[in-house]
Amino acid sequence: MAQIDAHTRTTFKNFEESTKEDWQIIVPQLAHAQAAVPDRCVDMLAALENDHGGFPVNRLEHSLQTATRAEADGRDPEYILCALMHDIGDTLSPYNHPDIAATILKPYVSEANHWMVKHHGIFQGYYFWDYIGLDGNAREAYRDSEFFDYTAEFCAKYDGPAFDSDYVSAPLSHFAPLIHEFLTDPPGSRK
Repeated sequence: MAQIDAHTRTTFKNFEESTKEDWQIIVPQLAHAQAAVPDRCVDMLAALENDHGGFPVNRLEHSLQTATRAEADGRDPEYILCALMHDIGDTLSPYNHPDIAATILKPYVSEANHWMVKHHGIFQGYYFWDYIGLDGNAREAYRDSEFFDYTAEFCAKYDGPAFDSDYVSAPLSHFAPLIHEFLTDPPGSRK
């Protein structure tokens, strides 16, 4: 297939009008869009620095602490990536931020790590939801999941303690290559 200029556009006004030739223009441009994903994720994480949400540290520092703690504990790179990215959607949509992170990561990580990121909000609620009028034991609805203990451990060891204003985290630049390593390739190519 010939190289397509990234600025070339199709002319259809409705999918029903599209042709095979149109899709031969569109599909190669997905690689261009995918190549930008790691830098966009780094930028989204960096933007977390501007919001502390009342917590002792800003949201970026919390993410860096979570990842640094996981790395210091010898966790594998995929787990560290999930620890770093677990709250990436916090400023975009606080109430469903786990879904945002899980959706970004799903094509690149194991089922266990995806499940952990997707459910970490409910599991973290174990520590404080009773204080805000919610059920602190809501995570019990997932007790039969094979990933229950895995996710509970993530919250207890890495996510929960990552609000320490005295903790020295690795900088975002330390983790940026990890983001590029995992998110540059097309989804599913690492598995």
